[in-house]
Amino acid sequence: MLTPPGLKGKQYRVTGTSYPRLVPPNKRRRRITALVSTVLAVALISWGTVQLAGVFGGKGRKLSAAACPAPSPSASRAAAGAFPAPGPVPSPKAVTVNVYNATAKSGLAGHTADELKRRGFRIGKVGNAPASLDKKVKEAVRLLEGRAGSRAAALLGAHVTGARNTADARKDGSVDFVIGDGFKALRTPAQAAQALAVLTRPAPKPSASHC
Repeated sequence: MLTPPGLKGKQYRVTGTSYPRLVPPNKRRRRITALVSTVLAVALISWGTVQLAGVFGGKGRKLSAAACPAPSPSASRAAAGAFPAPGPVPSPKAVTVNVYNATAKSGLAGHTADELKRRGFRIGKVGNAPASLDKKVKEAVRLLEGRAGSRAAALLGAHVTGARNTADARKDGSVDFVIGDGFKALRTPAQAAQALAVLTRPAPKPSASHC
């Protein structure tokens, strides 16, 4: 009777015609390790497939739609530097400009009105700013316009650096050009034409993006 190593104490009779098939302990451990690794790999691949299906499936699309709301048309046009409303650019002679001086420097309103007139604008009132704005405009120019004058104000804004637009309740298309403390001078005609070209260029088509 023999008790070979690796057979857990079991005894076998060697007759010469048959013998137990022995598996070395190290080889058995390698087989068990390989089997466990295979099971883990299959489970990991299955989990990854489910996650990808969720991302590229309906749930992913719903999440993207909620996280990336479409910008409003006005926001898109403002980002592109476009005019505030569709339509042709008004000519300077079709725009009535009231020029007011809100600074302590005398003569600015008259001098600026003369220059705007030379550029083709129709000049309305010229003088000191009303009390609500006098000595209270810190930017270069405050442009006040009603709904009908939004494009005229944009055209005027191309002629000055640092203009700020403010809407009011007026019904006509006139624009108040209120000179503030930050005003130095009008842009040159060439600079104004370049700025106007940027304002009037077509807005780019929206492209698909992922947030």
